[in-house]
Amino acid sequence: MNIIVDENIPLFTVNTLRNLGHNVLDIRGTSEEGIADQALWLKAQQEERLLITTDKGFAKHRDEYHYGIIIIRLKHPNQSKIHKRVMQAIHQFENKDWSGLLIVMRDSVQAVWKSKP
Repeated sequence: MNIIVDENIPLFTVNTLRNLGHNVLDIRGTSEEGIADQALWLKAQQEERLLITTDKGFAKHRDEYHYGIIIIRLKHPNQSKIHKRVMQAIHQFENKDWSGLLIVMRDSVQAVWKSKP
């Protein structure tokens, strides 16, 4: 699956996703590091990538067609907790099911939305 991660997703999560066979774009350390949320959103859509982030602002796109969004929203986030919730979300659905799917992972619950095609 094609994935783009926001800069707040741990590097070991990126590496784990790559080891699982996903094509992961991490903009850290590139000329695009620090781009605005809208630019990141457009890049994800243009390249047909699932977006993984901790930025709740991307939830506003839940009713648009997209290639999937995972938002991690924890009360006291750290790299380990973020990694764990990303992995839980990724393993819940088949690659083919991510289009239009938004999952918000909280500490102990999650919310799921599916946009209409």
